[in-house]
Amino acid sequence: MKTLLLLLLAFLFPKSAATQNLDPRDLLNPLGASWPTYNGDYSGRRFSQLSQITAANVSNLALVWTVDLGKDPVKGTPLVVDGVIYSSVPDKAWALDARTGRLIWHWENKSRGGTHIGHRGIAMFGKWLFLVTPDNYLVSLDAATGKERWRTEIADLKLDFFSTVAPVIIRNHVLVSPSIESTDNRGYLDSYDPETGKLQWRWYATPDAGSRGAETWPNDEARSHGGGAAWVPGTYDPELNLYYFGTANPQPVMAGQGRLGDNLWTDCIIALNPDSGKMAWFYQTTPHDTHDWDSAETSVLFDTDLDGRKRKLLAQANRNGYFFVLDRTTGEHILTAPFAPNNWAKGLDAQGRPIRDAKKDPQPAGALVMPSEEGGTNWFPPSLDPETGYFYVRVTRSVAVYYLTDTSSKPEAWGGIDKPVQRGPSSIAAIDYKTGRVVWDHPTGAEAVSGLLTTAGRLVFGGDGSGNALALDPLTGRTIWHVNLNERMFNGPITYKLDGRQYLLLAAGGKLYAFALAEH
Repeated sequence: MKTLLLLLLAFLFPKSAATQNLDPRDLLNPLGASWPTYNGDYSGRRFSQLSQITAANVSNLALVWTVDLGKDPVKGTPLVVDGVIYSSVPDKAWALDARTGRLIWHWENKSRGGTHIGHRGIAMFGKWLFLVTPDNYLVSLDAATGKERWRTEIADLKLDFFSTVAPVIIRNHVLVSPSIESTDNRGYLDSYDPETGKLQWRWYATPDAGSRGAETWPNDEARSHGGGAAWVPGTYDPELNLYYFGTANPQPVMAGQGRLGDNLWTDCIIALNPDSGKMAWFYQTTPHDTHDWDSAETSVLFDTDLDGRKRKLLAQANRNGYFFVLDRTTGEHILTAPFAPNNWAKGLDAQGRPIRDAKKDPQPAGALVMPSEEGGTNWFPPSLDPETGYFYVRVTRSVAVYYLTDTSSKPEAWGGIDKPVQRGPSSIAAIDYKTGRVVWDHPTGAEAVSGLLTTAGRLVFGGDGSGNALALDPLTGRTIWHVNLNERMFNGPITYKLDGRQYLLLAAGGKLYAFALAEH
Protein backbone atom coordinates (compact mmCIF):
# COMPACT_ATOMS: atom_id res chain seq x y z
CA MET A 1 0.00 0.00 0.00
CA LYS A 2 2.84 2.37 0.87
CA THR A 3 4.45 1.78 -2.53
CA LEU A 4 1.15 2.37 -4.33
CA LEU A 5 0.63 5.59 -2.39
CA LEU A 6 4.09 6.86 -3.31
CA LEU A 7 3.48 6.06 -6.99
CA LEU A 8 0.14 7.86 -6.87
CA LEU A 9 1.72 10.94 -5.30
CA ALA A 10 4.47 10.91 -7.91
CA PHE A 11 1.85 10.81 -10.65
CA LEU A 12 -0.26 13.62 -9.19
CA PHE A 13 2.71 15.80 -8.22
CA PRO A 14 5.50 14.93 -10.65
CA LYS A 15 8.00 17.44 -9.23
CA SER A 16 8.01 17.69 -5.45
CA ALA A 17 8.35 21.20 -4.07
CA ALA A 18 11.13 19.92 -1.81
CA THR A 19 13.38 19.40 -4.86
CA GLN A 20 13.25 23.04 -5.96
CA ASN A 21 16.81 24.24 -6.30
CA LEU A 22 18.90 26.53 -8.50
CA ASP A 23 22.61 25.95 -8.75
CA PRO A 24 24.12 29.46 -9.13
CA ARG A 25 26.36 28.07 -11.87
CA ASP A 26 23.22 27.51 -13.97
CA LEU A 27 22.97 31.28 -14.39
CA LEU A 28 26.18 31.16 -16.43
CA ASN A 29 24.63 28.89 -19.06
CA PRO A 30 22.93 30.14 -22.24
CA LEU A 31 19.17 30.34 -21.91
CA GLY A 32 17.52 26.95 -22.46
CA ALA A 33 14.99 24.70 -20.69
CA SER A 34 14.58 26.88 -17.59
CA TRP A 35 14.17 30.63 -16.98
CA PRO A 36 16.16 31.17 -13.78
CA THR A 37 16.52 34.97 -13.59
CA TYR A 38 14.77 38.14 -14.75
CA ASN A 39 16.18 38.12 -18.29
CA GLY A 40 16.55 34.33 -18.42
CA ASP A 41 20.34 34.54 -18.28
CA TYR A 42 22.96 37.16 -17.45
CA SER A 43 23.26 38.52 -21.00
CA GLY A 44 19.89 40.34 -21.12
CA ARG A 45 19.33 39.02 -24.66
CA ARG A 46 16.12 37.13 -23.83
CA PHE A 47 17.07 34.73 -26.62
CA SER A 48 16.14 31.11 -25.95
CA GLN A 49 17.90 28.19 -27.60
CA LEU A 50 14.63 26.23 -27.58
CA SER A 51 13.47 25.45 -31.11
CA GLN A 52 10.56 23.01 -30.84
CA ILE A 53 8.12 25.84 -31.61
CA THR A 54 8.94 27.20 -35.06
CA ALA A 55 7.49 29.40 -37.76
CA ALA A 56 6.25 26.22 -39.46
CA ASN A 57 4.23 24.93 -36.49
CA VAL A 58 3.50 27.96 -34.28
CA SER A 59 -0.06 27.99 -35.63
CA ASN A 60 -0.56 24.69 -33.78
CA LEU A 61 -0.04 26.29 -30.35
CA ALA A 62 -2.82 25.39 -27.92
CA LEU A 63 -3.66 26.70 -24.46
CA VAL A 64 -2.50 24.17 -21.85
CA TRP A 65 -3.57 26.03 -18.71
CA THR A 66 -4.33 29.48 -17.34
CA VAL A 67 -4.23 30.95 -13.83
CA ASP A 68 -5.88 34.14 -12.56
CA LEU A 69 -3.60 35.85 -10.00
CA GLY A 70 -5.95 38.77 -9.29
CA LYS A 71 -6.54 42.36 -10.31
CA ASP A 72 -2.92 43.57 -10.33
CA PRO A 73 -1.26 43.22 -13.76
CA VAL A 74 1.72 40.87 -13.82
CA LYS A 75 4.53 43.23 -14.81
CA GLY A 76 7.28 41.04 -13.40
CA THR A 77 8.98 38.28 -15.38
CA PRO A 78 8.22 34.86 -13.84
CA LEU A 79 11.00 32.40 -13.08
CA VAL A 80 10.85 28.73 -14.08
CA VAL A 81 13.17 26.38 -12.19
CA ASP A 82 12.84 22.63 -11.59
CA GLY A 83 9.32 22.50 -12.99
CA VAL A 84 8.06 25.35 -10.78
CA ILE A 85 6.96 28.85 -11.84
CA TYR A 86 7.54 31.75 -9.42
CA SER A 87 5.43 34.81 -10.21
CA SER A 88 4.77 38.06 -8.35
CA VAL A 89 2.93 41.37 -8.18
CA PRO A 90 3.37 44.08 -5.52
CA ASP A 91 3.22 42.43 -2.04
CA LYS A 92 2.35 38.96 -3.39
CA ALA A 93 4.19 35.92 -4.75
CA TRP A 94 3.15 32.48 -5.95
CA ALA A 95 4.75 29.13 -6.73
CA LEU A 96 2.89 27.18 -9.45
CA ASP A 97 3.37 23.80 -11.08
CA ALA A 98 4.79 24.63 -14.53
CA ARG A 99 2.98 21.67 -16.12
CA THR A 100 -0.53 22.40 -14.84
CA GLY A 101 -0.61 25.82 -13.18
CA ARG A 102 -1.53 24.14 -9.87
CA LEU A 103 -0.88 26.36 -6.83
CA ILE A 104 2.00 25.17 -4.63
CA TRP A 105 2.11 28.12 -2.24
CA HIS A 106 1.15 31.80 -1.94
CA TRP A 107 2.95 34.52 0.03
CA GLU A 108 1.59 37.96 0.90
CA ASN A 109 3.17 40.99 2.56
CA LYS A 110 1.38 43.21 5.08
CA SER A 111 2.46 46.51 3.58
CA ARG A 112 3.28 49.71 5.45
CA GLY A 113 2.53 51.71 2.29
CA GLY A 114 4.72 52.90 -0.55
CA THR A 115 4.03 53.39 -4.25
CA HIS A 116 2.53 50.25 -5.79
CA ILE A 117 3.41 51.13 -9.38
CA GLY A 118 4.50 47.61 -10.28
CA HIS A 119 6.84 44.73 -9.52
CA ARG A 120 9.59 43.46 -11.80
CA GLY A 121 9.94 39.95 -10.36
CA ILE A 122 11.89 37.51 -8.21
CA ALA A 123 15.49 36.24 -8.01
CA MET A 124 16.62 32.77 -6.94
CA PHE A 125 19.78 31.43 -5.28
CA GLY A 126 19.97 27.77 -4.28
CA LYS A 127 16.71 26.99 -2.46
CA TRP A 128 15.95 30.63 -1.65
CA LEU A 129 13.95 33.35 -3.37
CA PHE A 130 14.44 37.11 -3.11
CA LEU A 131 12.03 39.95 -3.90
CA VAL A 132 11.36 43.53 -2.85
CA THR A 133 8.19 45.08 -1.46
CA PRO A 134 6.80 48.56 -2.22
CA ASP A 135 7.52 49.53 1.40
CA ASN A 136 11.26 48.92 0.85
CA TYR A 137 12.00 45.49 2.25
CA LEU A 138 14.22 42.93 0.57
CA VAL A 139 12.58 39.63 1.54
CA SER A 140 13.98 36.10 1.31
CA LEU A 141 11.60 33.13 1.03
CA ASP A 142 12.10 29.38 1.14
CA ALA A 143 11.45 28.27 -2.45
CA ALA A 144 9.81 25.00 -1.39
CA THR A 145 7.30 26.44 1.07
CA GLY A 146 7.09 30.21 0.56
CA LYS A 147 7.98 30.65 4.23
CA GLU A 148 9.80 33.90 4.98
CA ARG A 149 13.46 33.46 5.98
CA TRP A 150 14.40 37.08 6.66
CA ARG A 151 13.68 40.63 5.59
CA THR A 152 15.87 43.71 5.64
CA GLU A 153 14.97 47.34 5.00
CA ILE A 154 16.78 48.74 1.97
CA ALA A 155 15.44 52.33 2.02
CA ASP A 156 13.57 54.77 4.25
CA LEU A 157 9.84 54.83 3.48
CA LYS A 158 9.56 58.24 5.20
CA LEU A 159 11.82 59.70 2.49
CA ASP A 160 9.37 58.46 -0.17
CA PHE A 161 11.61 55.73 -1.53
CA PHE A 162 9.74 52.70 -2.84
CA SER A 163 10.91 49.43 -4.39
CA THR A 164 9.96 47.62 -7.60
CA VAL A 165 13.10 46.14 -9.16
CA ALA A 166 13.80 42.39 -9.38
CA PRO A 167 17.05 41.52 -7.57
CA VAL A 168 19.97 40.02 -9.48
CA ILE A 169 22.12 37.27 -7.92
CA ILE A 170 25.85 37.14 -8.70
CA ARG A 171 27.54 34.45 -6.60
CA ASN A 172 26.95 35.55 -2.99
CA HIS A 173 25.67 39.03 -3.87
CA VAL A 174 22.00 40.03 -4.04
CA LEU A 175 22.00 43.28 -6.05
CA VAL A 176 19.00 45.56 -5.67
CA SER A 177 18.05 49.24 -5.75
CA PRO A 178 15.11 51.29 -4.41
CA SER A 179 13.27 53.74 -6.66
CA ILE A 180 12.64 57.49 -6.63
CA GLU A 181 9.70 59.29 -8.22
CA SER A 182 8.71 62.60 -6.67
CA THR A 183 11.40 63.45 -4.11
CA ASP A 184 14.97 64.70 -4.40
CA ASN A 185 16.85 61.73 -2.98
CA ARG A 186 20.17 60.19 -3.93
CA GLY A 187 19.85 56.91 -5.82
CA TYR A 188 21.98 53.89 -4.99
CA LEU A 189 22.64 50.21 -5.68
CA ASP A 190 23.09 47.75 -2.78
CA SER A 191 24.61 44.31 -2.40
CA TYR A 192 23.27 41.96 0.32
CA ASP A 193 24.41 38.60 1.65
CA PRO A 194 21.87 35.95 0.50
CA GLU A 195 22.25 33.93 3.71
CA THR A 196 21.84 36.70 6.26
CA GLY A 197 20.46 39.77 4.48
CA LYS A 198 23.42 41.81 5.71
CA LEU A 199 24.49 44.81 3.60
CA GLN A 200 27.83 44.17 1.85
CA TRP A 201 28.35 47.47 0.02
CA ARG A 202 26.47 50.47 -1.37
CA TRP A 203 27.21 52.42 -4.57
CA TYR A 204 25.70 55.90 -4.88
CA ALA A 205 24.42 57.23 -8.22
CA THR A 206 25.89 60.68 -7.54
CA PRO A 207 29.56 61.09 -6.57
CA ASP A 208 30.85 61.86 -3.09
CA ALA A 209 32.05 65.37 -2.39
CA GLY A 210 35.47 66.07 -3.89
CA SER A 211 35.54 62.86 -5.93
CA ARG A 212 35.51 62.32 -9.68
CA GLY A 213 32.23 63.49 -11.18
CA ALA A 214 31.37 65.92 -8.39
CA GLU A 215 32.47 68.78 -10.66
CA THR A 216 29.45 68.04 -12.89
CA TRP A 217 27.17 69.40 -10.16
CA PRO A 218 27.08 73.07 -9.13
CA ASN A 219 27.25 72.37 -5.40
CA ASP A 220 27.03 69.64 -2.75
CA GLU A 221 23.37 70.32 -2.02
CA ALA A 222 22.33 69.59 -5.62
CA ARG A 223 24.64 66.58 -5.84
CA SER A 224 23.47 65.00 -2.57
CA HIS A 225 19.81 65.16 -3.70
CA GLY A 226 20.51 64.29 -7.33
CA GLY A 227 18.48 61.14 -8.08
CA GLY A 228 19.74 58.41 -10.40
CA ALA A 229 17.86 55.32 -9.15
CA ALA A 230 18.13 51.97 -10.94
CA TRP A 231 14.69 50.81 -12.12
CA VAL A 232 15.54 47.69 -14.11
CA PRO A 233 17.71 44.61 -13.32
CA GLY A 234 21.16 44.71 -14.87
CA THR A 235 23.30 42.24 -16.83
CA TYR A 236 26.61 40.54 -16.07
CA ASP A 237 29.77 39.37 -17.85
CA PRO A 238 31.42 36.58 -15.77
CA GLU A 239 34.70 36.77 -17.72
CA LEU A 240 35.13 40.47 -16.98
CA ASN A 241 33.33 40.19 -13.62
CA LEU A 242 31.40 43.36 -14.43
CA TYR A 243 27.75 44.15 -13.70
CA TYR A 244 26.03 46.54 -16.13
CA PHE A 245 23.01 48.65 -15.26
CA GLY A 246 21.46 52.00 -16.06
CA THR A 247 20.71 54.95 -13.82
CA ALA A 248 17.65 57.17 -13.93
CA ASN A 249 17.20 60.90 -14.47
CA PRO A 250 18.59 63.59 -12.17
CA GLN A 251 16.44 65.36 -9.59
CA PRO A 252 14.62 67.71 -9.55
CA VAL A 253 12.76 66.41 -12.58
CA MET A 254 12.59 68.64 -15.70
CA ALA A 255 13.86 71.75 -13.91
CA GLY A 256 17.62 71.92 -14.50
CA GLN A 257 18.48 75.48 -13.48
CA GLY A 258 19.47 74.45 -9.95
CA ARG A 259 21.79 71.62 -11.12
CA LEU A 260 23.74 73.05 -14.06
CA GLY A 261 26.26 70.60 -15.50
CA ASP A 262 26.21 67.03 -16.84
CA ASN A 263 24.94 65.64 -13.48
CA LEU A 264 26.97 62.43 -13.24
CA TRP A 265 26.32 59.55 -12.62
CA THR A 266 22.66 60.03 -13.60
CA ASP A 267 21.42 58.92 -17.05
CA CYS A 268 24.42 56.63 -17.34
CA ILE A 269 25.25 53.06 -18.28
CA ILE A 270 27.45 51.84 -15.42
CA ALA A 271 29.96 48.96 -15.32
CA LEU A 272 30.64 47.88 -11.75
CA ASN A 273 32.60 45.14 -9.94
CA PRO A 274 29.98 43.13 -7.98
CA ASP A 275 32.49 42.02 -5.34
CA SER A 276 33.67 45.48 -4.35
CA GLY A 277 30.95 47.84 -5.58
CA LYS A 278 33.62 49.86 -7.41
CA MET A 279 32.77 51.44 -10.76
CA ALA A 280 34.96 50.33 -13.68
CA TRP A 281 33.56 52.76 -16.27
CA PHE A 282 30.51 54.81 -17.18
CA TYR A 283 28.89 56.23 -20.28
CA GLN A 284 26.35 59.04 -20.07
CA THR A 285 23.56 58.87 -22.65
CA THR A 286 21.73 62.12 -21.79
CA PRO A 287 23.88 64.81 -20.14
CA HIS A 288 21.89 67.21 -17.94
CA ASP A 289 18.56 65.50 -18.56
CA THR A 290 15.56 67.84 -18.34
CA HIS A 291 12.94 65.50 -19.87
CA ASP A 292 12.85 62.54 -17.43
CA TRP A 293 14.59 60.21 -19.92
CA ASP A 294 16.48 57.82 -17.71
CA SER A 295 19.03 55.25 -18.90
CA ALA A 296 17.55 52.41 -16.85
CA GLU A 297 16.71 50.33 -19.93
CA THR A 298 18.37 46.90 -20.20
CA SER A 299 22.02 46.87 -21.26
CA VAL A 300 22.19 43.82 -23.56
CA LEU A 301 25.50 41.93 -23.88
CA PHE A 302 26.71 40.22 -27.05
CA ASP A 303 29.92 39.27 -28.85
CA THR A 304 30.49 39.85 -32.56
CA ASP A 305 33.15 40.47 -35.20
CA LEU A 306 33.64 44.19 -35.74
CA ASP A 307 36.37 45.82 -37.82
CA GLY A 308 38.04 42.47 -38.32
CA ARG A 309 38.23 41.41 -34.68
CA LYS A 310 36.06 39.84 -32.02
CA ARG A 311 34.51 42.42 -29.71
CA LYS A 312 32.65 42.16 -26.40
CA LEU A 313 29.85 44.69 -26.82
CA LEU A 314 26.87 46.17 -25.01
CA ALA A 315 23.75 47.62 -26.66
CA GLN A 316 20.98 49.76 -25.22
CA ALA A 317 17.88 51.29 -26.81
CA ASN A 318 17.52 54.36 -24.67
CA ARG A 319 14.44 56.22 -23.53
CA ASN A 320 15.79 59.38 -25.22
CA GLY A 321 15.19 57.77 -28.65
CA TYR A 322 18.79 56.77 -29.44
CA PHE A 323 20.40 53.34 -29.80
CA PHE A 324 23.88 52.98 -28.29
CA VAL A 325 26.58 50.32 -28.74
CA LEU A 326 29.61 50.32 -26.43
CA ASP A 327 32.67 48.17 -25.83
CA ARG A 328 31.71 46.53 -22.54
CA THR A 329 35.32 45.97 -21.50
CA THR A 330 36.33 49.64 -21.60
CA GLY A 331 33.13 51.65 -22.12
CA GLU A 332 34.46 52.90 -25.47
CA HIS A 333 31.74 54.35 -27.68
CA ILE A 334 31.09 52.37 -30.88
CA LEU A 335 27.76 53.58 -32.29
CA THR A 336 24.88 56.00 -31.72
CA ALA A 337 21.82 56.00 -33.98
CA PRO A 338 18.22 57.25 -33.63
CA PHE A 339 15.54 54.55 -33.55
CA ALA A 340 12.48 56.63 -32.54
CA PRO A 341 11.28 60.08 -33.66
CA ASN A 342 13.01 62.85 -31.70
CA ASN A 343 13.77 66.55 -32.12
CA TRP A 344 15.58 67.46 -28.91
CA ALA A 345 19.21 67.05 -30.03
CA LYS A 346 21.33 69.16 -32.38
CA GLY A 347 23.75 66.35 -33.19
CA LEU A 348 26.31 64.12 -31.47
CA ASP A 349 29.45 65.08 -29.59
CA ALA A 350 32.86 63.38 -29.88
CA GLN A 351 31.74 60.68 -27.43
CA GLY A 352 28.59 59.91 -29.42
CA ARG A 353 26.34 61.61 -26.86
CA PRO A 354 23.36 63.62 -28.16
CA ILE A 355 23.89 67.38 -27.87
CA ARG A 356 20.77 68.82 -26.34
CA ASP A 357 19.05 71.80 -27.92
CA ALA A 358 18.41 74.21 -25.03
CA LYS A 359 15.34 75.51 -26.88
CA LYS A 360 13.76 72.09 -26.27
CA ASP A 361 14.25 72.28 -22.50
CA PRO A 362 10.95 72.84 -20.61
CA GLN A 363 9.88 76.48 -20.89
CA PRO A 364 7.29 78.53 -18.95
CA ALA A 365 5.44 79.00 -22.26
CA GLY A 366 6.06 75.40 -23.34
CA ALA A 367 8.40 73.60 -25.75
CA LEU A 368 7.21 71.04 -28.32
CA VAL A 369 9.39 67.95 -27.91
CA MET A 370 9.66 64.41 -29.30
CA PRO A 371 9.52 62.05 -27.49
CA SER A 372 7.35 62.78 -24.48
CA GLU A 373 8.35 61.77 -20.96
CA GLU A 374 7.29 58.20 -21.91
CA GLY A 375 10.36 58.06 -24.12
CA GLY A 376 11.21 56.33 -27.38
CA THR A 377 11.02 53.12 -25.36
CA ASN A 378 10.79 52.43 -21.65
CA TRP A 379 11.22 49.59 -19.16
CA PHE A 380 9.81 46.95 -21.54
CA PRO A 381 12.59 44.34 -21.97
CA PRO A 382 14.13 44.11 -25.45
CA SER A 383 15.60 41.01 -27.07
CA LEU A 384 18.68 40.31 -29.18
CA ASP A 385 18.92 37.39 -31.60
CA PRO A 386 22.57 36.48 -32.30
CA GLU A 387 21.44 34.38 -35.28
CA THR A 388 19.85 37.31 -37.15
CA GLY A 389 22.13 40.04 -35.81
CA TYR A 390 19.12 42.15 -34.84
CA PHE A 391 18.18 43.94 -31.64
CA TYR A 392 14.39 43.94 -31.12
CA VAL A 393 12.78 46.71 -29.12
CA ARG A 394 9.37 48.16 -28.29
CA VAL A 395 9.19 51.64 -29.83
CA THR A 396 6.78 54.31 -28.62
CA ARG A 397 6.01 57.46 -30.61
CA SER A 398 4.86 60.56 -28.80
CA VAL A 399 4.93 64.34 -28.87
CA ALA A 400 4.46 66.56 -25.83
CA VAL A 401 4.64 70.17 -24.75
CA TYR A 402 7.07 70.49 -21.83
CA TYR A 403 6.36 73.26 -19.33
CA LEU A 404 8.72 74.61 -16.69
CA THR A 405 6.49 75.12 -13.64
CA ASP A 406 9.13 75.99 -11.02
CA THR A 407 11.30 78.87 -12.23
CA SER A 408 13.09 79.46 -8.91
CA SER A 409 16.85 79.07 -8.58
CA LYS A 410 16.37 76.02 -6.33
CA PRO A 411 13.47 74.00 -7.73
CA GLU A 412 12.40 70.83 -5.93
CA ALA A 413 10.89 67.45 -6.87
CA TRP A 414 8.91 67.92 -10.11
CA GLY A 415 9.79 71.33 -11.49
CA GLY A 416 7.99 70.77 -14.77
CA ILE A 417 5.33 68.80 -16.57
CA ASP A 418 4.77 67.43 -20.04
CA LYS A 419 1.37 67.57 -21.73
CA PRO A 420 1.12 64.88 -24.43
CA VAL A 421 -0.34 66.08 -27.72
CA GLN A 422 0.16 62.83 -29.62
CA ARG A 423 0.53 59.21 -28.50
CA GLY A 424 1.23 56.27 -30.72
CA PRO A 425 1.22 54.21 -32.66
CA SER A 426 3.71 51.96 -30.95
CA SER A 427 5.63 49.25 -32.78
CA ILE A 428 8.17 46.45 -32.53
CA ALA A 429 11.37 47.35 -34.38
CA ALA A 430 14.38 45.33 -35.48
CA ILE A 431 17.70 47.21 -35.34
CA ASP A 432 20.87 45.95 -37.02
CA TYR A 433 23.23 46.16 -34.05
CA LYS A 434 26.31 46.65 -36.25
CA THR A 435 24.94 49.69 -38.11
CA GLY A 436 22.07 51.02 -35.98
CA ARG A 437 19.78 50.82 -39.02
CA VAL A 438 16.10 50.04 -38.36
CA VAL A 439 15.54 47.00 -40.61
CA TRP A 440 11.78 46.66 -40.08
CA ASP A 441 9.10 48.23 -37.93
CA HIS A 442 5.90 46.36 -37.12
CA PRO A 443 2.97 48.56 -35.93
CA THR A 444 1.23 47.32 -32.77
CA GLY A 445 -1.30 50.09 -32.11
CA ALA A 446 -1.46 52.51 -29.22
CA GLU A 447 -0.55 51.63 -25.62
CA ALA A 448 1.32 48.40 -26.36
CA VAL A 449 3.71 47.77 -23.47
CA SER A 450 4.90 44.18 -23.72
CA GLY A 451 8.54 43.19 -23.75
CA LEU A 452 9.98 40.76 -26.28
CA LEU A 453 11.36 37.23 -26.60
CA THR A 454 13.32 35.62 -29.46
CA THR A 455 14.00 31.92 -29.92
CA ALA A 456 16.12 29.56 -31.99
CA GLY A 457 12.82 28.54 -33.58
CA ARG A 458 13.14 31.75 -35.60
CA LEU A 459 10.37 33.66 -33.84
CA VAL A 460 9.88 36.99 -32.09
CA PHE A 461 7.15 36.95 -29.42
CA GLY A 462 5.46 40.06 -28.05
CA GLY A 463 2.09 41.76 -27.76
CA ASP A 464 0.08 44.63 -29.21
CA GLY A 465 -2.19 47.28 -27.71
CA SER A 466 -5.40 45.34 -28.38
CA GLY A 467 -4.73 42.35 -26.12
CA ASN A 468 -3.14 40.15 -28.79
CA ALA A 469 -0.07 38.00 -28.27
CA LEU A 470 2.04 37.89 -31.45
CA ALA A 471 4.69 35.77 -33.10
CA LEU A 472 6.64 37.63 -35.79
CA ASP A 473 9.17 36.59 -38.40
CA PRO A 474 12.51 37.88 -37.03
CA LEU A 475 13.83 38.82 -40.50
CA THR A 476 10.78 40.65 -41.86
CA GLY A 477 8.46 41.49 -38.94
CA ARG A 478 5.58 39.65 -40.63
CA THR A 479 2.89 38.31 -38.26
CA ILE A 480 2.96 34.50 -38.23
CA TRP A 481 0.62 33.81 -35.31
CA HIS A 482 -1.59 35.71 -32.90
CA VAL A 483 -4.11 35.00 -30.15
CA ASN A 484 -6.35 37.44 -28.31
CA LEU A 485 -5.95 37.39 -24.52
CA ASN A 486 -8.48 40.25 -23.95
CA GLU A 487 -5.95 42.26 -21.90
CA ARG A 488 -2.62 43.86 -22.67
CA MET A 489 0.59 41.98 -22.01
CA PHE A 490 3.04 43.51 -19.55
CA ASN A 491 6.76 42.75 -19.39
CA GLY A 492 7.99 39.98 -21.70
CA PRO A 493 6.95 36.48 -22.75
CA ILE A 494 9.15 33.60 -21.61
CA THR A 495 9.64 30.00 -22.73
CA TYR A 496 10.69 26.80 -20.97
CA LYS A 497 10.84 23.05 -21.59
CA LEU A 498 9.52 20.15 -19.47
CA ASP A 499 9.31 16.45 -20.32
CA GLY A 500 10.47 17.18 -23.83
CA ARG A 501 7.73 19.78 -24.44
CA GLN A 502 8.37 23.50 -25.03
CA TYR A 503 5.97 25.93 -23.35
CA LEU A 504 5.31 29.60 -24.09
CA LEU A 505 4.27 31.53 -20.96
CA LEU A 506 2.43 34.83 -21.39
CA ALA A 507 1.12 37.31 -18.83
CA ALA A 508 -1.86 39.51 -19.72
CA GLY A 509 -3.50 41.62 -17.05
CA GLY A 510 -3.43 39.52 -13.87
CA LYS A 511 -3.49 36.17 -15.66
CA LEU A 512 -0.83 33.69 -16.78
CA TYR A 513 -1.33 31.63 -19.94
CA ALA A 514 0.76 28.57 -20.82
CA PHE A 515 0.78 27.44 -24.46
CA ALA A 516 2.39 24.42 -26.12
CA LEU A 517 2.10 22.59 -29.41
CA ALA A 518 -1.11 20.56 -29.57
CA GLU A 519 -0.52 16.87 -28.87
CA HIS A 520 -1.92 14.44 -31.42
